[in-house]
Amino acid sequence: MRRDPSPLRREIELTSMQDIHRQLAFAILMLTVISSQSQQTQKPKPVQTEQQGGMGGISSAGTFAPVYDENKRPITAGGFVDKGTIVFEDATRASRLSTWQHVMGTKQKMYILETDGSGVGLIDYDNDGWLDIYLVNGSTFDALYGKKPAPHAALFHNNHDGTFTDVAEKAGVTNDRWGFGVAIGDYNNDGWPDIFVANYGHNRLYRNNHNGTFTDVAEKAGILLDNWSDGATWGDYDGDGRLDLFISGYVHYDLAHQPASQSNGGIASSFCQLHGFPVMCGPRGLPGEADHLFHQNAEGTFTDVSTKAGVSDPSRYYGFTAIFVDVNNDGRPDLLVANDSNPNFLYLNKGDGTFEDRSYVSGFALNNDGREIASMGLGVGDYNNDGLVDLVVTDFSDDYKTLYHNDGEASFTEIGSEAGITQVPVPFVGWGVGFPDFDNDGWKDIMMINGHVYPQVDDHDWGTTFAERPLLFRNVPGANGNGRKFEYIPAVKGSGLATLTSGRGAAFGDLFNDGKIDVVINPIDGPPVLLKNVDPNHHHWVELKLIGGTNPANSKTSPRDAIGATIYLTANGMRQREDVMAGGSYISSNDQRPHFGLGDATDAGTAEIHWPSGAVESIKLSAVDRIFTITEGKGITAILCEKQPCTAAKPRLTPPHTTRPVRK
Repeated sequence: MRRDPSPLRREIELTSMQDIHRQLAFAILMLTVISSQSQQTQKPKPVQTEQQGGMGGISSAGTFAPVYDENKRPITAGGFVDKGTIVFEDATRASRLSTWQHVMGTKQKMYILETDGSGVGLIDYDNDGWLDIYLVNGSTFDALYGKKPAPHAALFHNNHDGTFTDVAEKAGVTNDRWGFGVAIGDYNNDGWPDIFVANYGHNRLYRNNHNGTFTDVAEKAGILLDNWSDGATWGDYDGDGRLDLFISGYVHYDLAHQPASQSNGGIASSFCQLHGFPVMCGPRGLPGEADHLFHQNAEGTFTDVSTKAGVSDPSRYYGFTAIFVDVNNDGRPDLLVANDSNPNFLYLNKGDGTFEDRSYVSGFALNNDGREIASMGLGVGDYNNDGLVDLVVTDFSDDYKTLYHNDGEASFTEIGSEAGITQVPVPFVGWGVGFPDFDNDGWKDIMMINGHVYPQVDDHDWGTTFAERPLLFRNVPGANGNGRKFEYIPAVKGSGLATLTSGRGAAFGDLFNDGKIDVVINPIDGPPVLLKNVDPNHHHWVELKLIGGTNPANSKTSPRDAIGATIYLTANGMRQREDVMAGGSYISSNDQRPHFGLGDATDAGTAEIHWPSGAVESIKLSAVDRIFTITEGKGITAILCEKQPCTAAKPRLTPPHTTRPVRK
């Protein structure tokens, strides 16, 4: 049972006296639990409400008292410790990523188009077994008007030695448009990953040519659109073996009539202020942009089925990050959308080509105060290893980041305060977010990437900064061994967690094939940041590269890149879950190879793979610290050991093959 203070949700759900009694009992229980929490897990209280604090443009809880460290620095750019475990190091210069710069509008950020930043896509575009990095770039008004060249996106090829080389121009993926989100997926099932880029203006769909180059086929495919596309996710929602594409719309933006704080075009001045001072306007007060679901046809073109499927967003909320993932374990990909300063969306896949809007009933639309938040980033992962995916959402400063525990049957309880992730992040503006198991202990941790939208904050004593540091929370046992909670990891001076950047998009993945999850950050107006995982633990791990095939029981096929697959690994006395997804964090694409930390275990365990085709395979993994390639119906077809192909051990082929029960 979840806590639900929203009057609308009470009206929907409390249809009997029995329900009311259960709600009252649960409320009493939760009051008891909350009162017993330590001070660290208590929510700080705002000193002013949202309206009193002049926070009209973006949803927040109000205005909180500024937080400073012992050196009188705002905590967003301070709070460092002299000693401690160094988890990440800033490898930006050593990796040569610093040769590229993100650009979006002007430094003053007078208009909302200049503020939201761009995503990151991790992609092995040349199939050499090593992740490459695609960084979306913004643009400038001079470039839009043809007065100056447009900034280029970057495609950094992994050189296998810790360095990267930008090959975007040679590969033909510079975009040269005002770019926002990116989604990686093999849409044409040819075994080579493709790149979708969401733009202001026309979108791009870069088809991989298998020779290090790409061709933009967005117009031919029918997915151009013509205003502000923001986030995107690939998923085979109808089970035909072909990836479909969902694109979130943000603001319907008119370049000829841009709303600014000094000339707001009829927008209420309260939507153009922060603490009473003028800043860029919006998103509140601006018209929203619709969302789009494109069904892929047999010939590689797409048809807009948004209205028919029930996901068109007729209210035109401000959509950011979107993810296809199975939230209720029925074998069908559902759809999540994090909306800025509007209720979030949770659409349940009905299995007939349509979705049911369960946003409010599920508990995902609002936080546990019954209030919409400025949702930006969205992370998906089973943090407590109960076989159900949980959700973490980042939002604006002066508000609480949210953790939605999956209670089963697509029902969620927001437990950020109880889990210990609300107090520290309040001054931070959160964007990229994920559940990386940074220490490979088998329990998913939480990492948040931060950066303010208003450069004006550096001119005022508000206890926050434009450039901010990342936040890391370790997954630890709850009090008396009950459940799981998260413990804040302080930033050691000079370490990666002390890096200051105005972060936006972020992608999590094993860039160096060493079994440790690294982070690539795409900030606004600056060089990218590569945080290399150097945590000193010696825990073991396994990773899986999945290749979809055909299920002989029903002749259905999985997408070639296995997007939509769910994997359970039983090892080290626990059962972990991973999902193959395209999209997430903040309008980005993470490493699509499921990663499992094993702790001190030397037995790699057994992987149970639920393929999108409906097939279920159970495969014994032969050793720890390996990257296994598993092909549907064929078992393990390749192994990467110590960053090189294995030669000593013969792959275990053709495991027992069973099928999932008939879907409801």
